[in-house]
Amino acid sequence: MYIDGFVAAVPVANLEAYRKMAVEAAAIYREHGALNVVECWGDDVPEGEVTSFHSAVKRKPDEVVVFAWISWPSKEARDEGNSKVMADPRMERGDEVPPFDARRMIYGGFNVIVDA
Repeated sequence: MYIDGFVAAVPVANLEAYRKMAVEAAAIYREHGALNVVECWGDDVPEGEVTSFHSAVKRKPDEVVVFAWISWPSKEARDEGNSKVMADPRMERGDEVPPFDARRMIYGGFNVIVDA
């Protein structure tokens, strides 16, 4: 299994817009090979003394940290699936303003070493 992980800051006022976007995107990712898509709205995310999720995404006072991941069968499936997702016309938002600042999102791909 291979995981794409994401952390972002989303304005509290944009919860429903973010959820709608995430549900729509999850369906597209699943169509293109993702095993599952999980989006988590921060509830108990402490500020760190040295670093934290908050500082990593430069969270503002009116924002919540979102933690998300997409599970794939393999890195190869992820690479192929992501290419198809990015080419899928349903992912185009036109002039629609996204419900969060994607420039402050952090993400990466991870090999699973424990799945207990």
